[in-house]
Amino acid sequence: MSLSRRHVTSAAVASLPSAFAATGTAQAGGRPRPRTLYIAGDSTAAQKYADAAPETGWGMALPFFLREELALANHAVNGRSSKSFVDEGRLAAILGVIRPGDLLLVQFAHNDEKAEDPARHTEPWTTYQDHLRLYVEGARARGARPVLATPVERRRFDAGGNAVPSHGEYPAAMRAPAGEEGVALLDVQALSLALWQRLGVEGTKAYFNRTATEQDNTHFNPPGAIAVARLVARELLRGRVLAHRDVRRLDGEIPESWISRPAPATA
Repeated sequence: MSLSRRHVTSAAVASLPSAFAATGTAQAGGRPRPRTLYIAGDSTAAQKYADAAPETGWGMALPFFLREELALANHAVNGRSSKSFVDEGRLAAILGVIRPGDLLLVQFAHNDEKAEDPARHTEPWTTYQDHLRLYVEGARARGARPVLATPVERRRFDAGGNAVPSHGEYPAAMRAPAGEEGVALLDVQALSLALWQRLGVEGTKAYFNRTATEQDNTHFNPPGAIAVARLVARELLRGRVLAHRDVRRLDGEIPESWISRPAPATA
């Protein structure tokens, strides 16, 4: 697949409200423009409105682990796959503003897996990889650095209490082109699976969006979002995508009260 195709030509529909993303444009008074880390992803990373509480995307917690000199632009949107994000012009919107030195962090698979939905479904070793290359090539063409993140794991355990993977071949299908093309890889799938294993069947309940009315084993509450964001930040440092000067609080406590949610959009 080529960046010249229609997938990355129409960007207007992809713009997020300014409250959701700091794009890191030039500062008043001639101060230098900070680097920006863009997130392209799905509901596990996305910003949530106040009426969705306690559901929390890990992208909402990531800024607490980044220095202020590194801006965050969270373009992740509920329900999107690597394919639908492109088809809706959302990748094009990022590529229209990303600049040399910026980072594009890409996490998809949850919705790529939905074979019943042709608007979102991709096959791991063909169309999924084809779409991931659009993100990689698009970032590199603009002097930015692409970063691939395997999908964070759902809360699933077998009868023996072992955390089990839920993403089939998608994580491996992302690892392969990352290695072949020299793209930084954050193995969030493996790290989150190991974390859920340590926490156990009961312990993990405190990290997911489980309430009296909803037993959600995919999306996070504030503690879960903070825990996953910490994994992401540590991996960004370990993989030398970021330097020590770019991160903070990797071992520090992040109060849930720091998580902020905009009011729901009105018609």
